[in-house]
Amino acid sequence: MKIISTNLGNPTSFIWNGKEEQTGIFKKPVAQTLFLKTNDVANDTVIDRVHHAGINKACYLFASDNYPYWKALYPELDWDWGMFGENLTIEGLDESTMRVGNIYKLGSAIVQVSQPREPCYKLGVRFGTQDVLRQFISHNKPGTYVRVLEEGDVKTGDRIELIEESQNTLTIQQFYELIFMREKPQELLRLFMDNTSVPHYKKERFRKYLKN
Repeated sequence: MKIISTNLGNPTSFIWNGKEEQTGIFKKPVAQTLFLKTNDVANDTVIDRVHHAGINKACYLFASDNYPYWKALYPELDWDWGMFGENLTIEGLDESTMRVGNIYKLGSAIVQVSQPREPCYKLGVRFGTQDVLRQFISHNKPGTYVRVLEEGDVKTGDRIELIEESQNTLTIQQFYELIFMREKPQELLRLFMDNTSVPHYKKERFRKYLKN
């Protein structure tokens, strides 16, 4: 895997339900090196810190390989990297094989895979239609958030090196699928609950689905 684009966003205003709001999802490629911090990416815009940034969502990665699918669905949009609000656009990122808890060297930073991105209405604002939320869920390629274990710089062209693979086999794609399943398969749910890298608050929300 390698970084195809580094992306940052500025505050962008929009009207939602008759009220003015702001978002940082409108990210665009930048030439400069990005500095990954413990809670966010330096110089990036994070408006809603309840649902974005923080230890478990310090940086968002999305696969460049997914772009052709979306460009075909929305050919009228002005396409560039960063369209999904990702800080890093990654070539070769595969959610079906990337395990939650994997640790990677990314530039001079060390990061750990934490959880998939769940779409909210602001992605719909970015795409000009809330239909994209349903499509994003069904496409099943959500990208991933990472924790920053060691802060550092990243830039376009940097390779992503696997340092330690999680012994728990839960993948980002399985995590994502579990979120939206009406019936939670017990075997997958236990794999999820046993993964030490799944955020604690997520486990608490899913604990009610466990059967004795």
